[in-house]
Order: sequence, then structure tokens, then C-alpha cells
Amino acid sequence: MAKKRIAIDMDGVMADLTQHYCDWYFERTGERVTKEQLNGVPETTGFPQEGIVHHFLHTPGFFRTAPVMEGSQRVILDLMERYEVFIVSAAVEFPQSLAEKIDWLKEHFPFISWKNIVFCGLKTIVNADFMIDDYDKNLRYFEGERLLFTAPHNVHYEDYNRYDTWEDVAKFFAAQPEPAVPHIA
Repeated sequence: MAKKRIAIDMDGVMADLTQHYCDWYFERTGERVTKEQLNGVPETTGFPQEGIVHHFLHTPGFFRTAPVMEGSQRVILDLMERYEVFIVSAAVEFPQSLAEKIDWLKEHFPFISWKNIVFCGLKTIVNADFMIDDYDKNLRYFEGERLLFTAPHNVHYEDYNRYDTWEDVAKFFAAQPEPAVPHIA
């Protein structure tokens, strides 16, 4: 029997882009903004100098230097024992990010094969049993089980089961039934 499939978003789920925005903003302006200050505002907004953070997304090196979301490496490695795992990122929105994201994955998630990395525009093409994402626009049309990974821009979403940490994700999957093993006669 085939393993069930999990589609996992990169930005805001595996890579802590919110912390990265805050760090880059501080390094460039000297003004400190915390993640908590960004709760409930659209991603890349809420900083005193509006527009500067959106500019970071087009800056070489931004995606390559993002910090890893705490616990993601261990949990994803564990999930790969029971599930078919695909990393699904809407990377084509920022073309310079493609190579940076591949290099980032090679460094921080070397156990994920290039065959399991999907860069796309819209995630409506994704066919999996589970999707872990931080955006409604990606989860809304997904037909499998939707896991919303908490980020400041989604704190007001109420339509999904919410997971604040990778430990929460691990607990969800630990509670899933083991896939049936076909009987061999």
C-alpha cells in the first residue's frame, strides 16, 4: 500500500521568515520590531518603514539566509519514515529565490531528495493527503487534511486546525492511524 502524502510549505513553516524580516529590518534601520507586534497584520507589513520588508523578498541572499523553524528538521525527518513528504513552495513569485531555496534545503534538510521538492505558482495543483501551510490561499482549495501553521499574519484565521509549533505537528501525526499493511497470501 502506498504511503500517505504530506505537502509542506517552506516560507513561514520550515523557514522562519517572520523572524528573518525582523532581523533584516533591524540590521538595515536600527529599529527593533518583534513578532508579537506583527500579529494580525498582512505579511511584510506592520514595520515603521512600510514597503522595505517587501523589498527584502527581491534582495539576493534573503531566502538563502532564513533561519530554520525550530523543530522542523527532526519532525520532518521522522515524518518521512511513515509518509511520502513533498516540500511545496510558491517560489516562482520571486524567481531569484529558486536557487536560494534549493541551496537552503540542501544545507538544512539534506535528507530531502530533489525529487520531493515542488516549486510552483498556485498550490491548487497539489495532490496530497495533508498540507501544512501558513496561508489560507493555499489551504482553501486543498482537498486533503489542512494543517494551518501559525504565523503573525494568520492569527485571526478560524477555519482550520491550528498548529503553533513543529511539536504540535508531530503530535497530530503521532495520533494518526498506522497505514494498513496489505495481507500477502
